[in-house]
Amino acid sequence: MCILFLKFDPRPVSKNAYRLILAANRDEFYHRPSKAADFWDSSNEILSGLDMEEGKEGGTWLGISKKGKLAALTNYMQPKTDKNARGRGALVTNFLTADLDSFSYLKKVSSEGHLYNGFNLIAADLNTTKGDVICYYGNKGEPEPIFLNAGIYGLSNCLLDTPWKKLQYGKQLFTEVIKQSQDLANEDLVQELIKVLNNQDPQLPDPAIEDQGKEYVLPILNKYAAVCVRCPGYGTRTNTVLLIDAEGRVTFTERTMLNADINKWKTSTYQFKLQT
Repeated sequence: MCILFLKFDPRPVSKNAYRLILAANRDEFYHRPSKAADFWDSSNEILSGLDMEEGKEGGTWLGISKKGKLAALTNYMQPKTDKNARGRGALVTNFLTADLDSFSYLKKVSSEGHLYNGFNLIAADLNTTKGDVICYYGNKGEPEPIFLNAGIYGLSNCLLDTPWKKLQYGKQLFTEVIKQSQDLANEDLVQELIKVLNNQDPQLPDPAIEDQGKEYVLPILNKYAAVCVRCPGYGTRTNTVLLIDAEGRVTFTERTMLNADINKWKTSTYQFKLQT
């Protein structure tokens, strides 16, 4: 399970404004093997964390390339999943390495959506000269991908902007930080967004989560109904904040749990400029 907040403004008026601000949590079993965010190889072209679970190695939940391709994935909460379905993390890595634009890629994915367990996928082409495009597709929603207009969005383990209480609350906290974004130093903005991602206040009751999750979610509902999930052996193990300013400068900060220990964390920051 995961949660993601996104502010998109493809043509900011002010030089101090951001074209894109993204704050996301990866929720997963603490012992599931993965690599922290880094560039994939010596080319320093694509940056992401990587899943190292046997049979799903190389998939990821969120990544960006210097060419301006960005993708992020959340699972759709289902009481029962198909163990033989395709690995969803490959949907992100395939886009980051493909020549297809975001809409064409999601159109292709939509034709194969039935081969996967439930997912949501955001794909973007961030181009300083031509302008930015962000698209969304969820295989439990509409059959076609959609283009996102400028605005603020929230995504968890249902469809885009589904009014789960934890999503609405997190989006409200995210929006309050965004309002201050032009007055905050880059590193202070990152820290404020990480605070949002680590809010553990449960937003209950929430009949929508209960209805979708059925008996699967009830034992963990009190923990799961918060932006930051903290259950025994499972929960939020990665915070990611991504900032892209008006000039195409990228700041990618990841705070990740070490050794499945909720008291041990490592923070890494990468900065680069999008290629034009």
